[in-house]
This record gives sequence, C-alpha cells and structure tokens, in this order.
Amino acid sequence: MLKNNFPHLPQLDLPGYQIAYSRSGGTFTAKIVSQIPKILRAIRRERQWLRQMQGIHRFDLVISDNRYGLKINGLKSVIMTHQLNILTGFGTGADGLLRRLHESILEKFDACWIVDQAEHGLAGRLSHPRRIPDNADYIGLLSQLQPYANRAQILPDRILVLLSGPEPMRGILEEKVLRQAARIAGYHFHIIAGNPSGVAPAHLPAHITYATHANAEELAAALSAAGLVICRSGYSTLMDLVFLGKKALLIPTPGQSEQEYLGQHLQMQGIALSRRETALDLAKDIPDALGYPGFGQAAYGDNMRLMQDAIDKILAQAKN
Repeated sequence: MLKNNFPHLPQLDLPGYQIAYSRSGGTFTAKIVSQIPKILRAIRRERQWLRQMQGIHRFDLVISDNRYGLKINGLKSVIMTHQLNILTGFGTGADGLLRRLHESILEKFDACWIVDQAEHGLAGRLSHPRRIPDNADYIGLLSQLQPYANRAQILPDRILVLLSGPEPMRGILEEKVLRQAARIAGYHFHIIAGNPSGVAPAHLPAHITYATHANAEELAAALSAAGLVICRSGYSTLMDLVFLGKKALLIPTPGQSEQEYLGQHLQMQGIALSRRETALDLAKDIPDALGYPGFGQAAYGDNMRLMQDAIDKILAQAKN
C-alpha cells in the first residue's frame, strides 16, 4: 500500500511484531497476553534497528504509529495513538493498571499525538481519559482518502464490503459475507478483500464483484458511490468513513475489545449499526443499517491543519 501511494519515497524494512491471532473471539485476548514476552523482545529489536538506521541516515525526526521501541537518545521521536485507555477485557482493575503503564511509556517520547478530536471524539473514552499525558496533543482525524473530487452518485443498493485485519479472522468473515451475499440479489455487492496476495473466488454471482485490494484513489471512488459500507470497526476504517460521510454496518473482530467498544459506542450514539459476527444476517442487517444516519462528514482541511501544526511544532523543537 505504501509503495503504491508513495512510489518515489525511499522505504526501510522494519519487521513487525509477528503476533499470532486466534480463530476464536473467546481466546483472542488470552492469546495476545501470552505473547507479551515476544512483543517486548520485538520492541528491544526495533530500538536497536533505529540506532543502526540513525547512524546511516541521520534523521531529524521519527514519527511512529504505536511502535514503542522507536525512541532513542538524541533523536526527536513522536508516537501516534488513539488509544490512551486500553480495554483489556479483564475488568476495570486490569484496564487501570495497563493505562498507567501505557502512559509511562508514552511520556518517554518527545510528543504523543492523539489521533482524534479534542471535543466529541470518534474514539470515545479510548482517546479521552481523565487526564492525558503531559506531552500529548490532539491532532484531529487522519485518512489516506481526500474527499473524492468528482463525487459519484450514491447508489442505495450498492454495498461496499471492506475486509481487513489479521488472518484467520479476515478470511472467516469473507467466507461468511460471500455465502450470505450470494443469496441476496437485490443489492450489488463490491468486495475489497484487503488481501493483495489473494485471488478472486471463481464463479461469483453477477451481483457480486471482487477486488483483492485497492489503492487510495480506487478506495475513495468505491466508498463514494456506496450506499452502505460493511466493514470491521477498526479505527483507521472508521476515520475513512467519517471523511466521506458514509453509512455503515460494523462487524467488530471477535474478542478484540477495542473494536467491540467502538462498535457499541457508535451504535449508542445513533451513528451506525454494529453486529456481532456470530449474529450477522445480511438480509436483515442491511436494511436496518441503512436506517441509521451514518457519519457526519468531517472538515478535511481543519483536520489537516491540526496535523500540520503538530508537525511544525515538533520540527521547530528538533532544530533547537
């Protein structure tokens, strides 16, 4: 995705945390917790990686998206997050303990950019704890999608299905959506699978089209024309929906407490319908979801100015 959107920018390969995910929502959190030692080792490795890269490239500033090891002495470093309150699924005691630990890590960076609005935030209590870290600022919402210049006519019967997230959960949802959508010929389903290495299923019905992935321009066009978007309630996806003012049927990843909270929060706010994956019934849920007003379209320029101000501020500090 980065190579497609920014073909002229140099890229350095930084391995991920290689987290393994469960097939069951009931064991999702426990599986993550069991891998904490592996995550801590990965953080130490990425800190060492940054020291090596800094010796070669002499960066002025590092901006990282929830990469806790990208902070070394002598180099200005920013961490971005929307999740200051981490929901563990183990109760308020565990949540409070992890929040304090998380805050102590965030405050080691030169700045913490909270990816949400200071007032009436999209992430609810995830991004609005009782107090924010001393080095934190709200920088508004972010999206790779600029408002689509030639906005297509919205077609109420056109359903866009955005699949994303780790395997095997992504593939499980794809199978369920394809099976149910095949029986609903009254809508046109366009599926973007979020799986660049995959292949389109054979013998799809005429009312279903399928793309393994989409670049930013293709995604903006598909979103713009859709009467309804069916997707996970991941935060990046939700921000895209806000910038294009879409209606949505949200299906949180089972066992992922952040997505489950966001789905419940947005349904309680009367913005979008959220359904558990196990209870998904597209024939009933699509008309129900179309009855919600959807996301109010955010002012793209206002949010980009907040981001520009944050960048200018930290670069000024880096030069001093």
